[in-house]
Amino acid sequence: MRRWRPRRPRLPRTRKGQRRLVRAVAAGCVLALLPGAWLRVVTEDRLRTTADVPRTDVAVVFGAGLWDGEPSPYLAHRLDAAAELYRAGRVEVVLVTGDNSREEYDEPDAMRAYLVRHGVPDRRIVSDYAGFDTWDSCIRAKKIFGVDRAVLISQDFHIRRAVALCQEAGVASYGVGVEEVRDVTWYYGGAREVLAAGKAALDAVFEPEPRFLGPEEPGVARALSTPG
Repeated sequence: MRRWRPRRPRLPRTRKGQRRLVRAVAAGCVLALLPGAWLRVVTEDRLRTTADVPRTDVAVVFGAGLWDGEPSPYLAHRLDAAAELYRAGRVEVVLVTGDNSREEYDEPDAMRAYLVRHGVPDRRIVSDYAGFDTWDSCIRAKKIFGVDRAVLISQDFHIRRAVALCQEAGVASYGVGVEEVRDVTWYYGGAREVLAAGKAALDAVFEPEPRFLGPEEPGVARALSTPG
């Protein structure tokens, strides 16, 4: 009985065929790089640090996973930046947006508890329990919570995508990219962004509805109107 062996792809033998293959590969590379180039162009003047970001009423912190019910180190660093902005008087309210798709996993409540422990009053924190991805969080910030302007906080490898998508969703945004040690997690996140940039471009073009929209919520407006 002969063992089946996969056939090796045959390369073109003619010069014309080889030129076509080279053009096709080059075109594929260009298309793969276009979304990343788009992110850089549309966010070039929108990135700041905690020290020089313009004063804005609302900061939006994107979820980044939990470890044993507590914010992961990356998420904790995002929340630290938000707490710093609040203490410096650069933001008045923090909107925490993350995944609560199952009972035993609640990013927004863990984020809220962390911020309270680090000096942000509970009344100044608003929770979005359906921020399942960056686009959903941006759309919901605009349509559900009525956010028109915001400072976005995430890691440096993700912040351009967050700013670009929130801008497309109608939220005038500046981004604070939290720097991290260049470890395995950082390189994984950076590599993931290459693929995520393509999805971001599609989200910007087609503007899909989020997985869960729901009714408008007055949480941000109420928090802004609460004294002190």
